[in-house]
This record gives sequence, structure tokens and C-alpha cells, in this order.
Amino acid sequence: MLKHKLSGRQIPLSLLIAISLTATSLLPTSSSLAETSSIPQPSKAPLQLDLLTKPNGNVITANTISLIGLTTPSLWWAQENSENKLLDNWIAYPPSGQEPGRVDLIVNQQIWSLLNYLERYSFVNRLGSQVRKEDYNVRVFNYQKDMLATYTCNFNTSPTSCNIQMNAQNMLGLLRSN
Repeated sequence: MLKHKLSGRQIPLSLLIAISLTATSLLPTSSSLAETSSIPQPSKAPLQLDLLTKPNGNVITANTISLIGLTTPSLWWAQENSENKLLDNWIAYPPSGQEPGRVDLIVNQQIWSLLNYLERYSFVNRLGSQVRKEDYNVRVFNYQKDMLATYTCNFNTSPTSCNIQMNAQNMLGLLRSN
């Protein structure tokens, strides 16, 4: 029987196919496409890596320390405890008149490349869900400024509707065997 290794465990290929078919059946139908189209596209603003060493204005990075209280969005706990060195740094831009707040995550490319599609999706969903509570969208980059994934929400709907987009290259690892 063909098996796929996920986080050190062997998973039968038939189970992965069943999960894929279930996920496919949950994709939006033509009647729900209007709902998903109300989610804005990810920001087209370029990644500004220079802000990691020279933050300005209200921009927050992993190296920003607030002397008066917690800084939002707060990703330090995720960086230190749950992301196993995958999350290397981030740049958080406060909301502007044109866009909601945005967090650009910078990941360690070596570790990102070791993850399969489901593990990458889980990472984006976990951190996107965390900062969504504070009305921020997420974009995931490597240090080469390649956009790897996005988590974008329409904060004007109730409940908030969100969409995750993964770079096409990320899908190639879905059934990668280790």
C-alpha cells in the first residue's frame, strides 16, 4: 500500500485521496462564488525588508518593543513557541484609509521548503486566524521577496469572510513522499 509521511507518521495514500476529495467537495459552488468574490485581493504593496532594520512610523516588527503595553498584532508567542523557527520575522502595517492592517510574515525558506502543502496551509491559517482577530490580513514571504501565501479577509461582513491563497509551487508538495 502506498503511504505518505506527514510529521513522522505514515498516512495511507487512500486516506489522503479521500481527504482531497472531501476538500474538493467543499470548494465554493457557482452560487457561493459571489460570496467569496467579496473578499478583497491581497495587497499589491511591495515587501519592504529595509523596515526590519529601520522601522518607521507605526510599523511593528519582531524587534519592536513597546514600553507601555502589548503591541498589536502580537506574534512573538507564535514565533518563540509554536512555529519551530519557521517564522523568522514580520512587518505589521497599521490600517490606512485605503486598506485594513497587514502583516507581512517572513519565513525561513529552508524550513518552508521542507513542509508539504497541508503543513504550509496550516501555518498560514493558524497565524492568519490569530491576526484576523485584530483586523489584519497576512502575506507570507521569503527573504527573496517571493510571495508564498496570503490570508485575506473582508472585515465588513459578519461573520468575517476570509480566503487563503497559496503560491502554485506550494501545491506541488501535496503528495510528496519523504
